[in-house]
Amino acid sequence: MNEQSAAAPAEVARRPLAVVTGASAGIGEAVASRLAEAGFDLILGARRQDRLREVADRLGAEARPLDVSDESSVAAFCAGIDRLEVLVNNAGGARGLDPLAAARSDTWRWMWEVNVLGLMQMTRALLPALEASGRGHIVNVSSTAGLEVYEGGSGYTSAKHGVHAISQTLRLELAGRPIRVTEISPGMVETDFSLNRFEGDAARAAGVYQGVTALTAADVADVVAFAITRPAHVNLDEIVIRPLQQAAAHKVVRRD
Repeated sequence: MNEQSAAAPAEVARRPLAVVTGASAGIGEAVASRLAEAGFDLILGARRQDRLREVADRLGAEARPLDVSDESSVAAFCAGIDRLEVLVNNAGGARGLDPLAAARSDTWRWMWEVNVLGLMQMTRALLPALEASGRGHIVNVSSTAGLEVYEGGSGYTSAKHGVHAISQTLRLELAGRPIRVTEISPGMVETDFSLNRFEGDAARAAGVYQGVTALTAADVADVVAFAITRPAHVNLDEIVIRPLQQAAAHKVVRRD
């Protein structure tokens, strides 16, 4: 056997790995699709396992059950992930549109546990793997509700303001380490967001988007993928994306 044939085979380049939470529908599913197209291996997490498996099977991804608000679920999901390029913290949502005087503690608790504590728990668990890759990237899918307020939205806007503060703080804490932090803040996106917010009231949910060409999940996913696929030395700190007819949460020009 000559020296060349005895040598170990060259190491096959590893495809970058991304974790996407809330990936069973909406923005999370669209982000997973775009990253699959961009050449990423994927581990997808969500509570709705039947729907998640459909998405994962279509994309050739791995599906794992995940409730980001449950610390034991987060630990089980993250087990064995020791090297990771991208974490997309997409899981979140709103419940209700009541003024503070009529606020329900259970809906506020859910919004804070999913949008804020869930993001913290996922990020904390996967920071070592992100750093081990030498080119980690955390993308927090937030909302324009993290930058402004509107009547009836204090539970959701306060939670998303928390996401905004966490993103800014992380960027400071990780300075000098090979981990980028990007916050994506969409305005009106026509997904099942409003249907969930209004507890299945389809007519009320449809009224949110009436007369407006809202963003689609694919629109947001394109922006997320763009940020992720910039060179590793380029960090897009914050990106706000709205439909043309929306200037602010309280300023939407609707067609008759």
